[in-house]
Amino acid sequence: MTEAFKTNQGHGGETHQQAQGDAAVLTTNHGVPIFDNQNSLKSGARGPTLLEDFVLREKIFHFDHERIPERIVHARGSGAHGVFEATDDISDLSRAAVFTKGAKTEVFVRFSTVAGGAGSVDTPRDVRGFAVKFYTREGNWDLVGNNIPVFFIQDALKFPDLVHSVKMEADRAYPQAGSAHDTFWDWASLMPETTHMLMWAMSDRTLPRSFRMMEGFGVHTFKLVNAQGKASFVKFHWKPRLGLQSTIWDEALKLQAADNDYQRRDLWEAIDTGDFPQWDLGIQVFDEAFAEAQPYDVLDATKLIPEDDVPVRIIGTLTLNRNPDNFFAETEQVAFLPSNIVPGIDFSNDPLLQGRLFSYLDTQNSRLGTTNFHQIPINAPRCPFGNFQRDGKMQTQVPKGRANYEPNSLAAHGEEGGPRESAERGFVTTNAATGPDEQGEKLRVRAELFADHYSQARLFYRSQDAHEQAHIASSFVFELSKVGLLDQVPPRMVGNLRNVDEELAKRVADGLGIDLPERNDAAREPVDMDPSDALSIHKNMKATLEGRAVGILIADGSDAGEIDALVAAVESAKGKAVLVAPKVGGAKLSDGSVRKADGQLAGSPSQIFDAVAIVLGEEGCKALLKEGAAVQFVMDAFGHLKAIGASAAARPLLDKAGVEPDGGVTDLGGFVDAAKHRYYDREPKVRTLA
Repeated sequence: MTEAFKTNQGHGGETHQQAQGDAAVLTTNHGVPIFDNQNSLKSGARGPTLLEDFVLREKIFHFDHERIPERIVHARGSGAHGVFEATDDISDLSRAAVFTKGAKTEVFVRFSTVAGGAGSVDTPRDVRGFAVKFYTREGNWDLVGNNIPVFFIQDALKFPDLVHSVKMEADRAYPQAGSAHDTFWDWASLMPETTHMLMWAMSDRTLPRSFRMMEGFGVHTFKLVNAQGKASFVKFHWKPRLGLQSTIWDEALKLQAADNDYQRRDLWEAIDTGDFPQWDLGIQVFDEAFAEAQPYDVLDATKLIPEDDVPVRIIGTLTLNRNPDNFFAETEQVAFLPSNIVPGIDFSNDPLLQGRLFSYLDTQNSRLGTTNFHQIPINAPRCPFGNFQRDGKMQTQVPKGRANYEPNSLAAHGEEGGPRESAERGFVTTNAATGPDEQGEKLRVRAELFADHYSQARLFYRSQDAHEQAHIASSFVFELSKVGLLDQVPPRMVGNLRNVDEELAKRVADGLGIDLPERNDAAREPVDMDPSDALSIHKNMKATLEGRAVGILIADGSDAGEIDALVAAVESAKGKAVLVAPKVGGAKLSDGSVRKADGQLAGSPSQIFDAVAIVLGEEGCKALLKEGAAVQFVMDAFGHLKAIGASAAARPLLDKAGVEPDGGVTDLGGFVDAAKHRYYDREPKVRTLA
């Protein structure tokens, strides 16, 4: 050890030349102990770094490759572990072990936005992914879906065009995570089959309050197959126990500014505090006769099966009860494959589904860098598995013997012959026809009923209440107003909307300031269908505070008794009470006590709460009248249609924020009941909708 080295060891325990004292001994990835993790190997104290420094090369090499290519779509995701419990006997429909009544199956669920990159935000107007990996005793089953039951396109051949159009524009790399731009609406307006999906995409379905408060859908028509080989068509639904809830557009924009990770944080904290999110799994089951009798094709992913025609049957419950231990290892590396299916479930001939069966497998191989991505723990099945697929990059198993082909007779010679299961236990594709046109040549064609692009779009729009219809119209106006130089696109889109609803088309045209264009020809004329309440968020919202957060604004001089009574009432209603004050240290109350706040006013805007209460004394109110964040707190709550409870002394703050009397503005006594609702009738007071 040189004198120079000795003189630089100490410095009050500072890590300079090497870690000292009780520091843990580090090793390379191959287990070689590292003497010094602070300095690269040099030729002299000030000389060049030497190539032989394997510690440096390994550390930098690993760092250089710590990130994998992000998903092309669904890049920004949030995941959680949980369990699925089958609660109903459907053995007459499916032999899948996962549906055995009382069976509990481990799952991993990933929620996501679609259009944005991994570094985008949680709150854009966007479809949300809802993907569930079931680790069944018969292998992994991946139900890869969205929070909307239909899709933009009918055939997977169009998927690259959809994604290219909605992603950042190719020459300028913006906008990020949004569809309000030229290329998407140019493409969509030229593709009438997108119309039904656009109704959903422009609705509040794409502005969910929380992952915990949105539905999930398998989108495609699948098959259930029983032990006798009889097949039935099925659609899968996830119904949230907390009911449906959405934000509104202006609120979503401000949530983005307040907390880019709003939904990710909401999911994590709910699980972390034991408030486990739950969904019921429902199925719509129907046969070939029903399918052939419908005015639409059940294999068309731009269509749904109205719940009024085929009610949803609840067969199980999903509970998310554990957050990931490591985001990268689990949420980022999890690989969902629609082709992961188990005996008792089968594919239909949905052309969009058929294309996804190939695409996902190919994508995961590219993204995770190896054909052995199934060996990553989050992707590995929890049941025994084996085959003759050997070698490849990052092979972690060590198969023994010569048997790497099948059939083989090596076992007869005393060698390991490899895995083999009885064919009776294996997955069998059903051969039952699903209609008279399904047999015969394989053609690049679509069934005639696929040409109806507007009937269910009309059904969806007319099933919404007046407020939701206004939101849809306003969404179209906003998005189409962002179309720049392509002047022909907005009229073309409105021409499509005339096939959906004349009033909707007029509202959008008026909002854009353009003449109502001619109605575009429909490949198949739409038909009227009876409206369905199941398609509306507003008609399915629960009057509840469960799972909701209430912001209570306090300041110096607030009444302790009023605060305590309000907190108790909120918690009794199963809500979460959050105290907000100008200072995070809290406020000195009227009785002389100091009440610590849960959040500081400037960092806790009202958009992160589902309702707000303003509990102030005269002096506190007088002080907050000069505080812009306080005025904005109340103004935004009113503008976002939330209940506002106020003590008598807080009224001047409400007046300054422009709060007008209505059913959602109450005293503290009526606040908790009022807080269970949104007040959409208030909306004309605060914004102009189409």
